[in-house]
Amino acid sequence: MTIQKQKHLRKQVAPYEKSDTWHSVRQLVNTLVPFFILWFLAYQSLSISYILTLALSVVAAGFLVRVFIIFHDCCHHSFFKNRTANEVIGNITGVLTLFPYKQWQHNHSIHHATSGNLDKRGVGDIWTLTVEEYVSAPFRTRVAYRLYRNPLVMFGLGPIYEFLISNRFNRKGARWKERMNTYAINVAIVVLVAVLCLALGWKSFLLVQGPIFWISGSMGIWLFYVQHTFEDSYFEEDTEWEYVKAAVEGSSFYKLPKLLQWLTGNIGFHHVHHLSPRVPNYKLENAHNNTQPLQNVPTITLATSLQSLQFRLWDEQSKKFVGFKDIKVPSRAKSVLVQPKPKV
Repeated sequence: MTIQKQKHLRKQVAPYEKSDTWHSVRQLVNTLVPFFILWFLAYQSLSISYILTLALSVVAAGFLVRVFIIFHDCCHHSFFKNRTANEVIGNITGVLTLFPYKQWQHNHSIHHATSGNLDKRGVGDIWTLTVEEYVSAPFRTRVAYRLYRNPLVMFGLGPIYEFLISNRFNRKGARWKERMNTYAINVAIVVLVAVLCLALGWKSFLLVQGPIFWISGSMGIWLFYVQHTFEDSYFEEDTEWEYVKAAVEGSSFYKLPKLLQWLTGNIGFHHVHHLSPRVPNYKLENAHNNTQPLQNVPTITLATSLQSLQFRLWDEQSKKFVGFKDIKVPSRAKSVLVQPKPKV
C-alpha cells in the first residue's frame, strides 16, 4: 500500500469520526439500564434457582462488555464531542468494569501507536514472542510463556489477575493525575462493593457479581486476543512498520452474528477502529461498509476464530503465526533478549 493510498484511506474514514450526542446518550440508556435490571433480577432469582441466576448473569455479562466498549470509546474521546463528558462517563464506566480510566487510556494509546511493531512490544498488548526469541529463551521463560498462552490461564485466570489485581496498581513512571485517578477509582470500587454487600449480603453479592465479572472478563480478553492473533497478521521491525498497514492487516474484521455484534459494540470492526480510533463504536460498521478497501481485510468468524488458539508464536520468516508444535527447541540454545511480559 503506497503512502498516497494510505492517506486516501484515512481521508475516506474521516467523515465517520464525529460523534453524535443523541446516539451516545441512547447507547448509554440501552446499555446501563438493561445491565442494572439484569443484575437486580439475578439477585432476586437467588431465592428461586441458582441456575436461573447464572443464566441471567451470562446475559448481564454481555451487557457489561458493552459497558466496557463505552468506557473504551471515552478513553479515545470518541464517545462524546465534549472532552469532560468523555472523562466523566469514562470514570463511571471504569468503576463498573474495574478499569482505572487514566492508566488504561495511557496504555491503550501506546497499544494503538505500536501495534504490530516488533521493536515496541510490551505495553497494552498480548505477550507475543517470535520463533527465534522463544527458541533462544531460557527454559523458565519458555515455561512462563506456555503458561501465559494456555487458554485456561489466559481466559480463566486472566480476568482475575488483570482486572482485580493488576488494574489496582499504578504503572511505573505514572504522572500525578494518573496516579490519583487510579486511587480514586479504587476507592469508588471499594465503596460500591461495601454498600452492595451491606445491603444485599456479601454471599449474595459474590454469587451474582462473581459470574458476571468472570464471564465478561473472559469475553473481553478473548475479543482482544482474537482480533490481533490470526494466521496472516502483521508484525514488522520498527524501520519497516507502517501505521495504516498495521491497522488494516494486523487487526481483524471479526464477523459476528448481529446480536453479538450489538452486545460487543461493533468492536469486531477492529480494523476500522485501529485505522481511526476517533470513530465512535456505533459508526464503525458504516465506515466499513462505505469504504471499499476496508472490506478486503482479514476476516474471521466465530468458527474460524477458534483456530487462533493454536497460534502462539510469530514466525518472522513466513510472516505468520505458528503453534508450539511447528517448531523445535534445541536442547542447548543460546539466550537472547526476550520481550518482557506486557500489561494487557
